[in-house]
Amino acid sequence: MSEGIAGLKGKRILVTGGLGFIGSNVAHECVRQGAKVTIYDCLDPRSGGNIENIHEIREDAIMVINDIRNLEAVCAHVLNQDIVFNCAAYTSHPNSMREPYIDIDVNCKGVINILEAMRRFNPDGKLVHVGTSTQIGKMRLPSIDENHPEFPFDIYSANKSASEKYVLVYGHAFKMRTAVVRLANNFGPRSNIRTPEFGFMNYFIGLALQGKEISVFGDGAQLRNISFVQDSVEAMIMAGLDSRSEGQVYFATADRQVSVAEVSKAIADVIGGRVRFVEWPPERKAIEIGDAVIDNGRMKSELGWQPRVELRDGLARTKEFFSPRLRLYLG
Repeated sequence: MSEGIAGLKGKRILVTGGLGFIGSNVAHECVRQGAKVTIYDCLDPRSGGNIENIHEIREDAIMVINDIRNLEAVCAHVLNQDIVFNCAAYTSHPNSMREPYIDIDVNCKGVINILEAMRRFNPDGKLVHVGTSTQIGKMRLPSIDENHPEFPFDIYSANKSASEKYVLVYGHAFKMRTAVVRLANNFGPRSNIRTPEFGFMNYFIGLALQGKEISVFGDGAQLRNISFVQDSVEAMIMAGLDSRSEGQVYFATADRQVSVAEVSKAIADVIGGRVRFVEWPPERKAIEIGDAVIDNGRMKSELGWQPRVELRDGLARTKEFFSPRLRLYLG
């Protein structure tokens, strides 16, 4: 059963991908709640990690620079951990189409390494794995829930789908304590705002912070669930502390959907910049999924999680974080 987020106090926590956007925010919350945190990251520039993401907790966490593709290192660091949050991934959709073998190595083989390490050396630990809404592909039903069929449109999404299944297989076959939390279109502090390779939302925020033009492909009418990162972090921690999550998959997303055009206007209004609509580049159009309307009801009903931060409030908090630190994230 759930201990609440305060149940982290005194827990031993490993965050793989802990210098990235999601992982660093998980690490901050775990430290804030009194956990003993180890951050594990390889700082691959293709995956969006930033050492500045842990500046505030540098003295309060153990930092390990290594790769989840290194099985020996992973085995050494899963030892004695109460919860492992796997936030490590090769996260670029376009890059996965250009470099599929790297994506397979990180998002499939790397996840197998974590699972094997835990099976062999920490079978009583809990693994919470970050999934993604994009593994669904194009929406084929009126809304997307955990039972929606999956037909991903790019290599990253296909490999994230596969790695999620590995987590569930190990949980079932070896009686391991595993859970998957699927996220969608997260924004907020510590995101990668320099490039569109890691998602449109945070790139648009980066442009707005510089007072630059925000280019929206097509008419921007496609719907998305846009989630503030703190809500997602709380969902992951609740899954880590609650025994009811074991063997389960959950969507942790915002309650309502907004169009890309509406998101862009909100960013320009709250942060800055201006919006311009442009033609779709062919390579991006080929992997565009259209609307994504996600039902978060299962996570809310089973674990009691609730998203709390509305879009414009989250944008204001994001601006407040980045404004004094802009050179550290755009340099």
